[in-house]
Amino acid sequence: MVSGKSLVVGFVIGGVVSATATLLSAPSSGRDLRFRAKEQSTEWKEMISNLKFDGLRLKQQITETSKEGAALIKDLTQEMKKSVQDWQQTVEPHQENIHKYLEQIESSLKDLEEKVKSQ
Repeated sequence: MVSGKSLVVGFVIGGVVSATATLLSAPSSGRDLRFRAKEQSTEWKEMISNLKFDGLRLKQQITETSKEGAALIKDLTQEMKKSVQDWQQTVEPHQENIHKYLEQIESSLKDLEEKVKSQ
């Protein structure tokens, strides 16, 4: 992946080379040539400035988004922990009752088995 800095350097070098080639191959007067060169350099400066501004804005947005994402994940984790704790507290009394009923059923089955064996 190409880094942003090398991309900008590539644009600048490409612009200089294309401007030089255009200036050398264009049949025009010196005054016209200087005017176009100045105009083109102004356009390139403006484009580089815009790229820099957009890059900084993108960097800020990424930083902001990552901070918001971290906060959301933290909140979600806390909510999930609380939900699990609430569920455990709700289920625990019922587990004890179910366990007691199972013990009673086992006891009844043993009694029934003993009665069947004795008959």
